[in-house]
Amino acid sequence: MAGPKTIDPELVISHQFPEGDFTYSERDVVLYALGVGACSGNAVDEKELKYVYHNLGQPFVKVLPTFAVLFPFQLVNQLMRLPGLQFNPALLLHGQQYLEICKPLPTSCNVRNEAVVAGLHDKGKAAVIEIETTSYDRESGEALCKNRSTLYLRGAGGFSKSSSMYTYSRNAAKMNFSTGFPDTPPFAIHEESTQSSQALLYRLSGDYNPLHSDPVVANIAGFSRPILHGLCTLGFAVRAVIKCCCHGEPNMVKSLMGRFLLHVYPGETLITEMWLEQERVVYRTMVKERSQAVFSGFVVLNRLPSAM
Repeated sequence: MAGPKTIDPELVISHQFPEGDFTYSERDVVLYALGVGACSGNAVDEKELKYVYHNLGQPFVKVLPTFAVLFPFQLVNQLMRLPGLQFNPALLLHGQQYLEICKPLPTSCNVRNEAVVAGLHDKGKAAVIEIETTSYDRESGEALCKNRSTLYLRGAGGFSKSSSMYTYSRNAAKMNFSTGFPDTPPFAIHEESTQSSQALLYRLSGDYNPLHSDPVVANIAGFSRPILHGLCTLGFAVRAVIKCCCHGEPNMVKSLMGRFLLHVYPGETLITEMWLEQERVVYRTMVKERSQAVFSGFVVLNRLPSAM
């Protein structure tokens, strides 16, 4: 006997998200930078101090490109109210994140967000939904960036009406997220310890999921203690790429993708290996204490980096 239908694909892909807002100041920019480890090993790091301090005042601090992953957070949280989509939120996994930077992010801004369902796929035991959000500077109307969040809804698959699995992708030809790791030694390796309080600091940027702060919730989810936010690990990895392959210049980042492979516990040491392929840096982040890969992806640069 067939189980209850969990997803109506036509309703899902035709959903019109309401316009969203995200307003931030230089204080939010600095708090985010600290949350993803900027200056944690050296408070006067010449390549990173600019993210948290400027001698002309805080309105002049630089913005890490991954700060933009915060923009669509409220829109993605509306999934529970999306018509035609039924799933257990406790079984949701953030699979990967794509970010395209249209122009350097201002230090403070009132952002207008427009979101669409960019992909929906039946994987049998799970459903995969992709939410694409384009963010604009509300004052100038200029596009700032585009996020695409890929979410795995475990237990929500099996909604296809025919023998072939249902799949839908908007702009599929433009989205090539494949990564491979060369057999050659990495171009650069960056090792950095997270702090035991890293998740408690990062959550102040807006993700208050108790999985990252409450030991009881973490134990129920199968973890020995609260885990680090996946997007925090993304921030650590991309910051390592900027530091090692971009001379510390964040505006060299054109686009990036990160794939979440395994959890990270606050206090663990992250080792990010980087391979330079023309304007593309492929990276993989390992947890030193467990010798396991936890994150992988790529960063596309605006130009070839000059000799280090």
